[in-house]
Amino acid sequence: MGEPRTRPGCFRSTRGPGFPAFDGKSGSSHTLWGSCYSWTGTAAREPSSPYPAYFSSLLGRLGDAEANDLIVSRLGRERPDDAILSEESADDPARLDASRVWIIDPLDGSREYGMEGRDDWAVHVGLWETGRGMTACAVAQPALDTVYSTAQVTLPPQRTSRPTLVVSDSRPPYYIDALAAEVGGEVIRMGSAGAKAMAVVRGDVDAYVHSGGQWEWDSAAPVGVALAAGLHCSRIDGSPLLYNRSHPYLPDLLICRPELAQALVSGISIHATREADSGRVAMAREYIDALVSHDATKLRLGQACLRVENGKNTGDTGQFISNDLEQGQQYRPISGVRDVRFREWGTSVVARYLLDLDGGMTVAVTEHFEIPAGDITAITAVIEPG
Repeated sequence: MGEPRTRPGCFRSTRGPGFPAFDGKSGSSHTLWGSCYSWTGTAAREPSSPYPAYFSSLLGRLGDAEANDLIVSRLGRERPDDAILSEESADDPARLDASRVWIIDPLDGSREYGMEGRDDWAVHVGLWETGRGMTACAVAQPALDTVYSTAQVTLPPQRTSRPTLVVSDSRPPYYIDALAAEVGGEVIRMGSAGAKAMAVVRGDVDAYVHSGGQWEWDSAAPVGVALAAGLHCSRIDGSPLLYNRSHPYLPDLLICRPELAQALVSGISIHATREADSGRVAMAREYIDALVSHDATKLRLGQACLRVENGKNTGDTGQFISNDLEQGQQYRPISGVRDVRFREWGTSVVARYLLDLDGGMTVAVTEHFEIPAGDITAITAVIEPG
């Protein structure tokens, strides 16, 4: 895939006929973002303004959608026989029978992208091939005017200072402080899986540690680039990272300098004591969390997802349900979720939990999620007085 220092957002294939470069800025997302920032700039700087969070979220979503349309349409024209797995597109099970699958995160770090002055966001495009895993991969960081690719990366020089571990800005592993102490290191936080992985590739940090769940598109291209650079990439228990699986969920990730791998895996085995969610349970948990956070950006709902609550149809498309979770006034009184228990079998997950409401009221919820692959297709809830 493309040379590492072409125009930001540009990719060229290393296989077959030339894949014409495209510019992720020209006539696309950032034209809109610049305009949006110009007229919202005043509101974004007012501490009391209700608009900053809304417009930051809007920028991220628009960036995701436009970048996805751009990349998917180009791949469709230039590689029509290849399958695609993208964060912003419905998961097509036909990819499981394909010999070549492009795994795409059109805008990794959409939260940071929507925040003025942040450069820790990225674009991921990676090719998975049967029997070879991730092959031609690229990670673009347009705010740094840089594209990293498997075609031209090398192992960075070893740092002389104590190890620096980078973790998620919003969801750091619960054991990270203990792990850092175990290896005599320090911890910094950063957005975007791609940005964190490329910080290791550059040699800015020594390791990227993640737990708490990711999707294949979050790490596929970054892992491809990191492996090409000679870095260690694995699950936190040292087992291989596998892609183009039937359910595109990966619970955890470790990218680090090879000489640190043994110490980090050993330290994690001591301090990471919680059992990781399965992919389906993680998806159900994301829906339940959104009841309180009113943030559905990480929630994957099928286009025709149906929601029924106490026998009443309360949503018949994924988009409607997502919008309802974020804007529906009926969810505003929810103050917390507790005592959550899951049971999973086949493609089904049942969650039982208590919802606390403003005013001291509590209701008990039993909720069934149908999750055949990478999207929730049906939600059925029974809500009873607590």
